Amino acid sequence: MERKNEVELARRLIAGEPEAFDRFVDYFRARIFHYSWLMCGQREDAEEVAQETLMKVFDSADQLREPEKVKPWVFRIAKNVCLTKRRKSIFAPSRELSLDEFMPTKHRDGNQVRIEIADWSSLPDGKALQSEMKELLEKAIRELPETYRAVVLLRDMEELSTRETARILDVSEDVVKTRLHRARLAIRKGLDEYLRRNGTERRGERRGAPAQ
Repeated sequence: MERKNEVELARRLIAGEPEAFDRFVDYFRARIFHYSWLMCGQREDAEEVAQETLMKVFDSADQLREPEKVKPWVFRIAKNVCLTKRRKSIFAPSRELSLDEFMPTKHRDGNQVRIEIADWSSLPDGKALQSEMKELLEKAIRELPETYRAVVLLRDMEELSTRETARILDVSEDVVKTRLHRARLAIRKGLDEYLRRNGTERRGERRGAPAQ
C-alpha cells in the first residue's frame, strides 16, 4: 500500500498538479530526515540534507521517467546530498572505523569457529518496538562504517529491494548482500550487552517469583 501511495504521489508531482509537492514533502520528509540523521550522525546536518534533497526532487521531477521507481530515485538523491554534506560537515569523524571493530567475538571450538552473541529469544515479544531498544538499535546503526550503514538503512529501514539498493549505491547485488549480512552481525554485537543484561534480569525475576 505504501509503494502504491508513493507512485501516485510521484505521478501527481510529474503532472504538476496543485499541492502535489506539498503532499510529496509531507510523505517523504520524515523518511529522508531519519535516513539522513542516521547517515550523517547529526540532527543539524540531517535537517539540511532533507531540505536540499526535497528541493532537488522538485527541481528535477521531470527527470523521473518511471513513477514506480520514485522511492529509489528519492533516496539516491538523498544519498548524494548526504555524502556531500558529510564531507563538509564539522561533525564528520576524523577517521572511518573498520567493520572489524564492531564484529562479534569469535571463539574456536575444535575445528569450528563460533560467534559469541546474545540470544535474541531472551527478548519478550514486542520488546524491539520499545523506545529503549529503538534508541540502542539506531545508535548501533550510526556507529557502523558508512558503506555498511547505507545498506542497512536502505534495505532494512526503507525496505528497498537488493536491486534497488545496489543501483542507489552503485555496487553489485552481491556486494549489497555481503555488506548487509556483515552489518547485521555488527549490529547484533552492538545490542549484545543489552540483550544479555535483559535476559539475566528476566531469569532473576523468574527465580525470585513466589511459588504458585
